[in-house]
Amino acid sequence: MSKISVVISAYNEEEKIEACLKSALFADEIVLVDNSSTDKTAEIANQYTKNIYKQKNDPSRIDIQKNFGFSKATGDWILSLDADEEVSKELADEIKVLIKNNVKESGFWIPRKNFTFGKWIEHTGWYPDHQLRFFRKGKGRFLDKHVHEKIKIEGEVGYLKNHILHHNYQTIPQFVHRAIDLYCPSEAEYLIDKGYIFSPFDAIRFPLDEFLSRFFTREGYKDGFHGLMLSILMAIYRFIVFALIWEKQGFKEVKDDNFLKNTAKELKRANKEIMFWTQEEKQKQIKNPVKKNLYKISRKIRLN
Repeated sequence: MSKISVVISAYNEEEKIEACLKSALFADEIVLVDNSSTDKTAEIANQYTKNIYKQKNDPSRIDIQKNFGFSKATGDWILSLDADEEVSKELADEIKVLIKNNVKESGFWIPRKNFTFGKWIEHTGWYPDHQLRFFRKGKGRFLDKHVHEKIKIEGEVGYLKNHILHHNYQTIPQFVHRAIDLYCPSEAEYLIDKGYIFSPFDAIRFPLDEFLSRFFTREGYKDGFHGLMLSILMAIYRFIVFALIWEKQGFKEVKDDNFLKNTAKELKRANKEIMFWTQEEKQKQIKNPVKKNLYKISRKIRLN
């Protein structure tokens, strides 16, 4: 019968690691990679598994380093977890049933529930947040150095129904710290590597587009004030990405005799987009067909 290895990567996670380990007890094997923690992470993990391996912590290669843990697993299937994640009971049961069948897939996407600032975020682009985490040993690994890259799978990929539970951000400083020290620099390098062409007005467009995408397109407003705050924080995140690109390009000077005029034009466009999406979502909420048609007409008049 096929066996399951849960592989966990951790660095200074003494507050969360036990919940993660307990949720992984359904597996035949738990492998923990301790990225040189200085707290009690390894000590706590030792109560749940003897398969603890240590390596130097390298935040710039946070995903690539997980391949080390995959190489230490002895199971036929690997479930990759971060220390702030848990396997729901329903997911554990689904996986156990799955491996009893002769499935053709080499890997599976798993939906993830993100609990941020004390609340499950059901919208704002953070759900279902599918993660490619369950795969046959030898068929999956991280190939790219950039943070938040997906595991590359050899073969077909399917979807599971039940969830990984992710307790990611508990404080604002935690969000800011990860953004500035880890995620934003990686994303800035990624965009440069992909051939991003610098435009000074992306200082406005990057955060604006992110906010509109989060709060309106992905219905962050349905998460209430949490959705608003996360949309703003993600807009700031995108602004920092742009600022770091500017820095990496030597703080490129912009010579434009009409800079004020062009900036005002960009801000006007931004205001028009915000108004468009505000009215679009308001229109969706009108149930009466007559009132909805009248609102559509009035929108066209205002926009023209």
